[in-house]
Amino acid sequence: MNVRRLIPATAVAGAGALGLMAVSACTTSGAAERTDDGRLQVVASFYPMQYLAERIGGDHVAVTTLTKPGVEPHDLELKPRQTAELNDAGLIVSLRGVQPAVDKAIEQAAAPHKVDAADLTELRHFEGGGHDHDHGGHEGETEAEHAEHADEPGHEEHEDGTGDEAADPHLWLDPVKYAEVAEGVGAGFEKADPAHADDYRKNTEALVAELTALDAEFEKGLEKASTRTFITTHSAFGYLAARYGLEQEGISGVGPESEPSPARIKELQEIAKKDRVTTVFFETLASDRTARTLADDTGLATDVLDPLEGITDKSRGDDYLQVMRANLAALQKALGTS
Repeated sequence: MNVRRLIPATAVAGAGALGLMAVSACTTSGAAERTDDGRLQVVASFYPMQYLAERIGGDHVAVTTLTKPGVEPHDLELKPRQTAELNDAGLIVSLRGVQPAVDKAIEQAAAPHKVDAADLTELRHFEGGGHDHDHGGHEGETEAEHAEHADEPGHEEHEDGTGDEAADPHLWLDPVKYAEVAEGVGAGFEKADPAHADDYRKNTEALVAELTALDAEFEKGLEKASTRTFITTHSAFGYLAARYGLEQEGISGVGPESEPSPARIKELQEIAKKDRVTTVFFETLASDRTARTLADDTGLATDVLDPLEGITDKSRGDDYLQVMRANLAALQKALGTS
């Protein structure tokens, strides 16, 4: 509950002075919102947002990412230089819930335009198997139907608007949701730089068309799988699993560094046997020790399923689309689609 208090006149006067200083600071920083050649300065929080910014912005923007290649984004701590970049940006593109320190810095940044992907599509909470959490949704319902249940008993609405304080942020691994976000980011570019709105709109439409085609590839490529369960180190694939009727079983939680309990390891061994799992997936930016141990104990193969939180020289592709297609090939092999 917000409590209103009487404020002394001197405090009001002081606040007014501070307000004038803030307006002045924003005004003087306006020139920093563009590069010397007139491009809009855009800061992206990490790779999935960087990819959208670069594809949609094209030649009209200069994109900087806070999370450098090879850096695990979840625990990123910002340097003073990066905080300054946020304040100088004409547009910030981010995804709330992935990087707590970044979320806080963006909230405080003086940039005139900010786009948060968490506000552009519905976030959901998945259990290890990729199903909606009990109070986060009704299994099998559409996005619109899920929204209709927002006021039902047991559905908690939190300040972040996700409907669950532990909502999974890994929406970019579902091409359909990523396309929804792309459209919202495109609208943000049009607002931040109206002079090039037509180009941003065309770039957005082209990207959405590619993501729609990628969705069709996944749909067709996974429809005849002989098993629909996969085990992965990092429980990042809930949206992908839900989209294509798969079962994700994560060794760790949504955060890649969490350690599984002995009971969870035993449970995964039983699941692997029951569901005829062939492969334990790990990723390039986090330790593969637990995945390989589980695979050795159960006689399973290992392979990479990339959560696409960053592109490095170890990635199976140079960009989002290439790595997603590599993920599809890995899933097809593991699930027996041939």
